[in-house]
Amino acid sequence: MPESAVSGQKRPHVVVVGGGFGGIAAVRKLKRADVDVTLIDRHTYNTFQPLLYQVATASLNPGDITWFLRAIRAKQSNVRFLKGLVVSMDHEAQTLKLDGGVEVKYDHLVIAVGVTANYFGIPGAEQFAMPLYRRSQALAVRDRMFASLEDAAVNGQDRDLRIIVVGGGATGVETAGAFAELRNNDMPVTYPELDRNRVHITLIEMLPHVLGPFHPKLRDYARKSLEKRDVDLRLGTAVKEVREDGVLVEHDGVEEFLLAGIVVWASGITAHPTVQDWAVPQGRGGRIETDEHLRVKGVDNVYAIGDVSVSPDEPLPQLAQPAIQGGKHVAKVIRAELDGKKTVKPFSYKDKGTMATIGRSSAVAEIKFLPRLTGFPAWVIWVGLHVATLLGNRNRFATMINLTAKYLVWGSHNAIVGETPPVVALKPVTVEARSPRKAVSRAAARKAAEADAAEGLETIRQDPRS
Repeated sequence: MPESAVSGQKRPHVVVVGGGFGGIAAVRKLKRADVDVTLIDRHTYNTFQPLLYQVATASLNPGDITWFLRAIRAKQSNVRFLKGLVVSMDHEAQTLKLDGGVEVKYDHLVIAVGVTANYFGIPGAEQFAMPLYRRSQALAVRDRMFASLEDAAVNGQDRDLRIIVVGGGATGVETAGAFAELRNNDMPVTYPELDRNRVHITLIEMLPHVLGPFHPKLRDYARKSLEKRDVDLRLGTAVKEVREDGVLVEHDGVEEFLLAGIVVWASGITAHPTVQDWAVPQGRGGRIETDEHLRVKGVDNVYAIGDVSVSPDEPLPQLAQPAIQGGKHVAKVIRAELDGKKTVKPFSYKDKGTMATIGRSSAVAEIKFLPRLTGFPAWVIWVGLHVATLLGNRNRFATMINLTAKYLVWGSHNAIVGETPPVVALKPVTVEARSPRKAVSRAAARKAAEADAAEGLETIRQDPRS
């Protein structure tokens, strides 16, 4: 451990577990403090979770929204990174144990690990639904989508294709809107073999409206915008079971099974199961209970920030800003204690607003000191804010280029794809030339492709002898 140039003693050791919004904010706020900081994360990168759905819907590369955590040392010499998963904590000995046999001593500990999906005990949900909390999960959704489309392009669309999104919050609305735009704008050109009308995007929400935390006016706008994009909205509908081939739902006491190839889970959060072994008090959703300074209740020199923390007196929204502000506050408290000051005011969250996008030129925004916004103005703010909030200039430039290609260069159809399994024809298939056609406009070509798909006049036809 580096020694203090003044006292000759080892400097206080601040350990931050979790390299998300809150963890990085705390680390950066300790830049000029006379402490050593160790940042621990199970991954070597930070993931910008608000844009994970753009990776899942083939609009962004995973590298566009991930940032190498060791790069934090470029502007901060008192921090080091340690890759590992915390398996247990001993707060009396002030020690963490990581997988692989690594032990870490701390003087001050900041827990900022985030949360994971809450399946609410629904049968089959954890086994078959696909959450969007990690880069690997977004890639899994994207690759399964293209695998299904490629298979249908060869074997014929003998049944409807459906993607179900469970949860009508911001993540669910944004994901469903992005899937719908891919189907509406890209598929008629890139998958002329398929009938767009037989590809369904279904959004399931237990409440009678989407975007629960927003003003009713904005909820109504989002609902209409989704319906305009032909999203199949199932409001006031509960998920009873998730199966390998779809979802059993209930609406007004009537159950219905919806066949689906992909079920994206965007409903509810809970703490990671490993938190149970960290000797901290847990409240609703397994989240760590904290006091007015975000200290973990009953534990000295330990703090919890972001989604993993909960104050029974004043719960905070699960957004980036509470985590960032919480990280800065905890760093301020630690510095004050090291300096012998006791005058830090209790943490007070400053709500700067919230927003969600439905698709190109369509978004809703509630921003402090501004009127409620919908449509293009809200969408421009949404794009600008998300690009600006990304870590690293390379990520900002790459994301801006890819979003420009998607939203402004309308009709490029250059989806970002990965590996999919080989397509196996279920019956003998012959590929033949199409009948010659006269040159037509792009819009006319798209309509012709849709007509061909609807009538079954694909380029790839099943051999009539089969």
